[in-house]
Formats: sequence, structure tokens, C-alpha cells
Amino acid sequence: MSARRAAGDARRWPGLGFAAAVFFAYVYLPIFILVILSFNENRIVTIWTGFSLEWYRMAFANDDILRAAGNSLLIASVAATSATVLATLAAVRMATTRFFGQTGMNALLALPITVPEIVPAVATLMFFASLGVTLGLGTVMIAHTVFCIPFAYLPIRARLEGMDPKLGEAAADLFANPRQAFFKVTLPLLMPGILSGFVLAFIISLDDFVTTFFVGGAGSTTLPIYIFGLVRTGVTPEVNAISALMLLVSIALVSLSLFLGRSEHRY
Repeated sequence: MSARRAAGDARRWPGLGFAAAVFFAYVYLPIFILVILSFNENRIVTIWTGFSLEWYRMAFANDDILRAAGNSLLIASVAATSATVLATLAAVRMATTRFFGQTGMNALLALPITVPEIVPAVATLMFFASLGVTLGLGTVMIAHTVFCIPFAYLPIRARLEGMDPKLGEAAADLFANPRQAFFKVTLPLLMPGILSGFVLAFIISLDDFVTTFFVGGAGSTTLPIYIFGLVRTGVTPEVNAISALMLLVSIALVSLSLFLGRSEHRY
């Protein structure tokens, strides 16, 4: 039995520790180097000459960067809010009503996560072009809202599945109508899942490049698009500084999403 248990314990597999170390080094070492080089006072990023915050100061003083950051935050806020509202309505409907084709509808809602992002991006561009819509901030918001819905839907749906259905019955026994039961019982218990879905959708929208690149127009440059434009002429300290700031924001939002996800299980 002990030999079988040892064979089933992945930690005892020969070479697994080394393979894991190589994997994490490959993924995280370049990010760590990027953050370190963002504090390099030398404009030649590969030659370290001393510590400096000059590039961060220049980034915050650059009007183009601030404009791109403002566009990113605006698009992410609108897309995450819209996607979370639609995902909440869909999740509540799917959890409270049984209908023909429900399994297929669940799979359809999760499909954008598995499809390569360039496919819906090109399809969305063709859709806007066929309607004669002028590309800009509005088209980016619409596209981001659509592909953010599955990311907001999954944590909300998971939270609903973990809730006791007897709570709604208890509210009905206390003479609450369906509307009162939803806003006074279901929604407060569902709020951690809603917030977690919102944060996840916000992160996805904030960091998106492919969809924005295809459906964006004049005046809709976001930070990922702006960074791409800078990198095409060579990596500079400003690029490292902007990337490090985006990494910091993403880590903070992911940590918040994990915290909200854990708080769900306390109910």
C-alpha cells in the first residue's frame, strides 16, 4: 500500500522538481528581470548603471501614456460592469429555471474562453464593418463586454450552485415575494461572486490586446496597444516602467479576486 501511495504521489516522481523549477523560471524570471530593469538609470536597458525612478516619473508625465491609461480604465470599467450585470442575470436564470437545451446554453456561455481570441476579434470586426459602424471607444467597449461575460459568469454561477435553495423557500414562508427574496436574500449572498466576477472581467478587459487591436479606431488607444507601438521601435526604459505598473495593478486585482473568492466559502 505504501509503495502504491508513493507511486501515486507526484512529488516523488524523478525529475519533477527540476522540471517545475525550469517551468517557473521560464515564466517568471523574464518578468522579474523586466521589473528590475525598469529601475535602471541607463537608457540602454541591458546595461545596469544604477537605481533610478526617472522612468516612472517620465511615464506619469507623458500625456500619451496617461491618455491610453484613461482609455484602458474607462473601457475596462464599462465592459466589466456591463458584463457582470448580464452574467448575473444569466446565472440567476440558469440556476432557477430548467428548460430544454440548458446544458448547451451553459456550454455556449463558456465557449468564448476556449476559442482563440483572434477568431471572435475578426468576427466582431467583420460584424461592425457590415453594419458600417465607425470604429472607436464604443466598439471596443461592446466587444470587451461580449468576451468578458463568460469570465464574469463562471464565478457567479459557481456561487449560485453553492447556495442552499431552501433559503428562498424560507423567505417565501416569511411572506416575501420573489422580488423581495432576490434583493434581500439571494443578492446579498451572491455579492461575493458578483464582485469576484467583476474583478476578473476588469482584469481581462484591462490587459486585452487582440480584440482592441482589431476593433479599435482613432482615439481608442489603450495601454497594451500603446506599449505595442513603443516595442516596435525597440524596448526602452519607459516600456519597462509601464509594463511593471500594469503588472502591479494586475497582481493587486488578482489578489482581490482571490480574496473575494475565499470570502464566498465563509457563508
